[in-house]
Amino acid sequence: MQQDNIVDTFPIFLEFWEKNQNAPLAVQIEGWATEYMAQWPELLEKQVADYSSQQEDWKKVAGEKIFPYLGTRLPAMEAARMNIVSLYPYLCGRAYRKIGLEIDAACVVYVGIGCGAGWVTTYQDKPAILFGPENIAECGWSDSNSIVGLISHEFGHVVHEALRKRAGLAGGDGEWWQLFSEGFAQRCEHLILGRNTWHQAVNGNNDWVSWCYNNQAYLASEFLQSVAQGKDIRPFFGSWLSIDGYSQCGYFLGHEVIKELELSGMGIREIAILENLESHLRKALEEIAEGKRT
Repeated sequence: MQQDNIVDTFPIFLEFWEKNQNAPLAVQIEGWATEYMAQWPELLEKQVADYSSQQEDWKKVAGEKIFPYLGTRLPAMEAARMNIVSLYPYLCGRAYRKIGLEIDAACVVYVGIGCGAGWVTTYQDKPAILFGPENIAECGWSDSNSIVGLISHEFGHVVHEALRKRAGLAGGDGEWWQLFSEGFAQRCEHLILGRNTWHQAVNGNNDWVSWCYNNQAYLASEFLQSVAQGKDIRPFFGSWLSIDGYSQCGYFLGHEVIKELELSGMGIREIAILENLESHLRKALEEIAEGKRT
């Protein structure tokens, strides 16, 4: 289904799943690619390429992490899809009013193989946000409050990319860029909604928020140490990994880094187009790690 800038593949997934829910796992995975996702070849290609870039076998990940749980997660996936489709147009307008930047970004709802609850990329040569209900359900973010935060967070990425493009600056990669971009998007989530929503805190779980606040110096130190030692920083961001049992706390840390830059006198648009990221972010992290806030 396609309406305005929303591409909703979920009804077709339900038709596929109705026929294949009792099939062997390997048949489900093959059918997902050849029956369902083949109708949107660009989406299929993006997902396979994403795992290939990580030297991961997408079929192995799908068989271990995704397809065994689709049946039990289906009600949450349906709730997520309903909330995304109904809330996206309103939040699109709110984001543009709050940030002051109008961008036509497509909303794509697709049942994927774990590439992310939200993924800012392009679709049909235009900016797009891809929403994966399978990941959203796994994270426990299907309720409307969480979806509002997730959509606003992804709009933050869209805005960030647009501001850098207008300034003639590319995006980036690596540890510093991930902390910067996710922190910027998280800060935009709060600016767009006018409150600290923290969609990563499942169903408003204050324990996650409290733990992150109380351990921000520790998180900053751990991040700095991980970078210095060449360690994998995925435990800070991945939903399948964690720091001391708390997943995705890198989003909190990134947000605090952006706030530190704001407190030093920078505006959000100025922060968006920063260069020499490591020097700016390292200084902010060291302030947080030492318990010194501007």
